[in-house]
Amino acid sequence: MENRAYVFICICILAAVGVILFSPRFDKHMHNLYSVPYRIPPPSRAPSKSPSPPPTTSPSTSPEPTWEDPGPYHVAYPRNYKFIMDDTPTCRTTTPFLILIVPVAPGDKAARDAIRKTWGNEKLVLGQVVETLFIIGLPGGADAEQQQEKLREENLQHHDLIQSNFQDSYRNLTIKTMVMLEWLAAHCVKASYVIKTDSDVLLHVQNLVKLLLDPSTAKQNYMTGVVWWHSPVIRDPKNRFYLPFDIIKEPEYPPYPLGMAYVMSLDLPAKILSVSPHIKPIYIEDAYLGMCLKHLGISPTDPPEQTMFIVDPRHPLSNCILSKVVAVLTTGITQMTSYWERSRQPEAKC
Repeated sequence: MENRAYVFICICILAAVGVILFSPRFDKHMHNLYSVPYRIPPPSRAPSKSPSPPPTTSPSTSPEPTWEDPGPYHVAYPRNYKFIMDDTPTCRTTTPFLILIVPVAPGDKAARDAIRKTWGNEKLVLGQVVETLFIIGLPGGADAEQQQEKLREENLQHHDLIQSNFQDSYRNLTIKTMVMLEWLAAHCVKASYVIKTDSDVLLHVQNLVKLLLDPSTAKQNYMTGVVWWHSPVIRDPKNRFYLPFDIIKEPEYPPYPLGMAYVMSLDLPAKILSVSPHIKPIYIEDAYLGMCLKHLGISPTDPPEQTMFIVDPRHPLSNCILSKVVAVLTTGITQMTSYWERSRQPEAKC
């Protein structure tokens, strides 16, 4: 009797275990348990005694925005360009009356050296402090890194280079000009005037200072040079200055001084920058400045004498003419140096 009772109890226990093992809820529970992913620590490393903190992400810097392609007739401005070489004492430890600023190609050290030895070396003129600077962008080409190192060495010697991180090219002259104005507006508000000049131009600095000291020369809203009053918008696609009708509808540009050399009072850079966001910049830099001036309601001024600014370098100039000029476009370093030497001779008068 006792054996039968024992067998009956065993059968009940086995039946209960079978029900549990084959029930759907148990099967699902075991599946979930063994399907949880986990990683066995490497044999060479003991398991951590305390749980590792969750991974942290370092604060990411905002990537540069993706800018819209400006297309063939506009330029990439404004952008967040930065000055990557800028240790000149000009307008920091000095307050010049006049700044001579030369946009120049990064690789054109010969032109910079020629200017440093000639009119760019004139520091005190008619009692006024004059300082010369060069503005450049990034060099291009396969040897860009080597060019950049040479620029650093050059600036260590002269401390007269201002470099921004836009790509330096002829097509980017408007960017170069606007970056130049940004630097002037940021640093040189206490100076009086600036002349922007190309690297192949002779400046007669004494004649320029004399013009600017004349009581009839405006102290504000002043811009002069070879003023083009009725410059047509070129519609010929074969011309390098071509602009289609959908870019500029007017047949003429607003008046502007030719880009080879123009003078401005140093209140103008900030004013031009203030209106530039409202005027989409074209790649023709001097014409674009004229568009900004029109928006400001400012008109450029003709120089007192038309012979002060000479554009055509093909005809040699006499000593008499050289004694009267402010800026002359030349054929290159040799002619520019010759003109400068002749202009300094006592007999270089009419």
